[in-house]
Amino acid sequence: MTQHIGELNPPARLMLTPGPSSVDPRVYRALATPLVGHMDPWFKGCMDETQILLRQIFQTENRITMPLSASGSGGIEASVVNVLEEGDEAIIAVNGVFSERMYEIATRASSKVIKVGAPYGKPVDAEDVCRAGKGKKIKMIGLAQGETSTGVLTRIDGYRKVADEFGALLVVDTVASLAAVPLHVDREGVDICFSGSQKAISAPPGMSPITVSPTAEEVFRKRKTKVQSWYFDLTTAMNYWGKDRLYHHTPPISLIFALREAMRLVVEEGLENRWERHRVNQLALIAGVEAMGLKLLLEKPADRLPTVTAVMVPGGVDDVKLRNQLLDEFDIEIAGGFGPLKGKIWRVGLMGYCSQKANVLLFLAALEKCLIDQGYRVGSGAGVGAAVKNYSQVEAAVVASR
Repeated sequence: MTQHIGELNPPARLMLTPGPSSVDPRVYRALATPLVGHMDPWFKGCMDETQILLRQIFQTENRITMPLSASGSGGIEASVVNVLEEGDEAIIAVNGVFSERMYEIATRASSKVIKVGAPYGKPVDAEDVCRAGKGKKIKMIGLAQGETSTGVLTRIDGYRKVADEFGALLVVDTVASLAAVPLHVDREGVDICFSGSQKAISAPPGMSPITVSPTAEEVFRKRKTKVQSWYFDLTTAMNYWGKDRLYHHTPPISLIFALREAMRLVVEEGLENRWERHRVNQLALIAGVEAMGLKLLLEKPADRLPTVTAVMVPGGVDDVKLRNQLLDEFDIEIAGGFGPLKGKIWRVGLMGYCSQKANVLLFLAALEKCLIDQGYRVGSGAGVGAAVKNYSQVEAAVVASR
């Protein structure tokens, strides 16, 4: 039976989710440029530029630095399966859905994986990881710098000290933090660091930037068995992204164009400026939601990931109904909770291009309307007013410091 399908015409959404995020119009333009072959000499130059930009954003000189043709979950898999062989011992710090995913992948690569957990909404203490590894030959320690499912930020420094004590590789998930949270891969001693293109970099989903230290490269070379995944074997994938540019697979060329442009915009803005922009906008958002009488999942400010703010759903308010109203009435998308936090939190993303003052104020005004429609009592303009006051204080402090 023939069915007519009309021209593609997606709605224009403001994507204040934990990813994907809305992208700059300049990235859309790059996405729409003509295709070239993946072995075209011009495209090889484009690959060089993409790697240069990636190294600047990761703050690294690592030879193996490239975007994998995969989502952030592919970055998790590549990072884990290249390190671990059957029988290797590893510790994974788990405090949310995506660090749990790293643990799950690690158990499929090795039979000796230790989970060190913390309640959702708290970082895992590096000292707990240290105690769990005592007397064991730990090859890898894994953690999420930014746990997307809860909005928790984990400090890397303590983990590097623990990894040094065990002689282990440090693997860090920066899917929700790269280009929005301070990160210096070489200075902080991260051996394998991966991310996703669709978060704070603000490119379309489908690429997972990754960088590998010389120490980790040496571990790869000393493997006794082949990496269980042909596609995610970084030693062969790097043959394409390395100096010889040997065929490995056909990459998503248009996505690489978009990623290159998105990263160019990151560097144009400046990493420090971008980190500060994310911090300031989250503080204004928090001031606004708290002024409306809403509570946050994370009580300690130091534990809050600037890109994802977890707001508790207040009693008497229907989580799904409110999110649907935001989408239908205001074209704003936010996310709900996973697992044990399903129906209990809203996850509001302020990532990359979306992390703007105008978006914060618009969201707070729309949220107030949706809450009032469900009978929640909130002072008129309380959220927007508190956010404006917060912005004014930051601007005054900047002027005073000049």
